[in-house]
Amino acid sequence: MSKKALLAICIAVAIPLFFYMIARQYGVAMPGRFFPDSVVTKIRDGKEVTDTVWHKVANITLQNQLGQTVSLDQLKGKVVIIDFFFTHCASICPILTRNMRHLQDGLKLRDNMKGIDTTFVQFLSMTVDPAHDSVPVIKRYADKYGINPDVWWLLTGPKKTIYDFALNELKLGLQDSVSVDSNFVHTDYIALLDKDRVIRGYYHGTDTAAVARLGDDLVFIMLEKDKKKKSTAFSELRPLMIPIAAVLLLVTIGVVYFTRKSKKEMI
Repeated sequence: MSKKALLAICIAVAIPLFFYMIARQYGVAMPGRFFPDSVVTKIRDGKEVTDTVWHKVANITLQNQLGQTVSLDQLKGKVVIIDFFFTHCASICPILTRNMRHLQDGLKLRDNMKGIDTTFVQFLSMTVDPAHDSVPVIKRYADKYGINPDVWWLLTGPKKTIYDFALNELKLGLQDSVSVDSNFVHTDYIALLDKDRVIRGYYHGTDTAAVARLGDDLVFIMLEKDKKKKSTAFSELRPLMIPIAAVLLLVTIGVVYFTRKSKKEMI
């Protein structure tokens, strides 16, 4: 095989690798993390590295619209979307609930059309007026808005438990100091938690563009690598092996064909 042919094959292999590295370096920006609790220094592979310990939302146990006692601890490995409402709200809550419903239906459509498993997402809507919003009341509200209890829980329980969670765990007061206080939580913010219960974003639930961005972000988080799992160069390149092999084969066939053709013309 000539030097030119060998060079052509090397280029054929290098091109997809080059674009892979560019995509890996400048790919889609993942949603950030909120509220670092501490920074831990460790020795890894003989080098000193620092890891940020992010705020992990604590467990909460409430009742859903089916009267079942449920908790965050039941949702291990799931991305969680949380908002707050009350059933007799006539301002932002109906808009917020409808937009959440659109998100629920949009994920179901992705599941049906593209074969994407959407069971990794759980919606939670917590009432901020539990004295009025009993289980039967939130069940009627859920039925009215077409809420699927398999993926979306409307939750009620002790007011102090819900408010402590909103203020101290989700830290909604830091995002919306106007609509959130210890007396009444009335905000359109939706919080996004990853599978480790770390807050990854806040979105205005009455803004359709923000809700669409939320839909994209939760899929990105689903595809996010588990930092606890070690990755190797081979595992990184494995998805490219088939296209690289195909390009390599085509270039080789082309080089051999034109080399033989050139030799025949010379004879």
